[in-house]
Amino acid sequence: MKQNSLTKKIFMALILGITMGVISLFVRENLIASGNNETWNLINSILFQDITASEGAKSFGLFYIIGQLFINSLQLVIIPMVFTSIIIAVTNIKDSKSLKRISYKTFLGFGSSSILALVYASFVGMIAYKSNLFSVAINNVSVAGGATSSNPLLILIKAIPQNILAGLSNNANVLVAVFLGISIGLVLNFMDDENSVIKKGIVEINKISQIFLTFIINKFAPIAIFSLLIRTFAIYGIGYLRIASIYFILTSITLIVFLILGYSFIIWAFTGLNPVHFMKKISNVAMFAFSTSSSAASLPLNTKTTMEKLGVDEVTTSFVLPMGMTVNMNGTAIMQVLATLFIAGVSGYEITIFNLATISLLALLASIGTPAAPGSGAIILFTILTGMGYSNEVAVSAYAIILGINRPLEMLLTSLNVVGDSAVAVYVSKSEGKLDHDVYHLVEEKKIKA
Repeated sequence: MKQNSLTKKIFMALILGITMGVISLFVRENLIASGNNETWNLINSILFQDITASEGAKSFGLFYIIGQLFINSLQLVIIPMVFTSIIIAVTNIKDSKSLKRISYKTFLGFGSSSILALVYASFVGMIAYKSNLFSVAINNVSVAGGATSSNPLLILIKAIPQNILAGLSNNANVLVAVFLGISIGLVLNFMDDENSVIKKGIVEINKISQIFLTFIINKFAPIAIFSLLIRTFAIYGIGYLRIASIYFILTSITLIVFLILGYSFIIWAFTGLNPVHFMKKISNVAMFAFSTSSSAASLPLNTKTTMEKLGVDEVTTSFVLPMGMTVNMNGTAIMQVLATLFIAGVSGYEITIFNLATISLLALLASIGTPAAPGSGAIILFTILTGMGYSNEVAVSAYAIILGINRPLEMLLTSLNVVGDSAVAVYVSKSEGKLDHDVYHLVEEKKIKA
């Protein structure tokens, strides 16, 4: 009952936040259009302003503060939770053959869903590109700054840190936590010491992390989600949306279709289960991920829902979800493919089948290395653009537009990322014969009894 009550509160916060955000957006546009810039600046200063920016030095930024406190609280224990969860999952699998089998199935699920997402995004993107939908004139748009390019393959090197403590000190290094978690779990299995103090300490840290995150979500999620949403819609002007409306609308529809139909197909094809049950039960996780725009922040709720509502066993959940939060970024990959094709079309670059394949590969590698935090996807996009050589002035201006409008899209693609993790967890648990079918079909049984 508590979980249902929380879901209702989150849903109400979601609807109210979007509604008030859109109203705030139109208030902003009307005030600016009528020459009342000072009035809007005052409202923005009190409610929405980023107080870490130079222009926010004397601002109050109420909704910004609430949202950031919530996100920071959730991210506070990301590394400890991922690190300990994977260690516990590995140590719970005593049989090395079982561990290899689960690992193989996990990456098979991630790989298959990623390929499906990339093929789908490439198909939609090329239709839009060939139809000249991305031929948008860009004028008076300042160039983007603050992004740096790097080789996507660097994620393989960065996965193994030179210093353990340094590697675990940054939330952007979740892949490091995954590698170290697996490695330490294997070492503890080799030691085979049931009374290991280290193992007991890891279990205690994991419990502390889960209790802390559960408390934060249960007590503060609705008001924080409202604050995040109203600010997101209020701070972006309609001008940006008008310039890139085709990209924005196309990407939104593409993501929503894959979220509903793509994952339904994956559940049906991989497990033979009724995907309707999966989509209904995972909807609260999708809403939470949309609101926070963070896969990492959604991990505790996703873990709870996957085990308690979808019937996935604890070992599989503890192994698949933290791993997926790092390497399974279907929504991010879809966005990056469409964004790259949009920028190429606007900038006058020709796209061939080879170019498309290269873009898809770079999108896959770059999405794997994307930190599970808000706003990171659009920054990583710059890596793909540089790798493809899309760097003329118009391309950089188009990238600046995407930076300006991409936050709502990143909220949506985060939902795809976390739902994809849960879908793979259901597949792995079902293939291992550990899925609780009674729990998975519980909603249908309740309706029949009623």
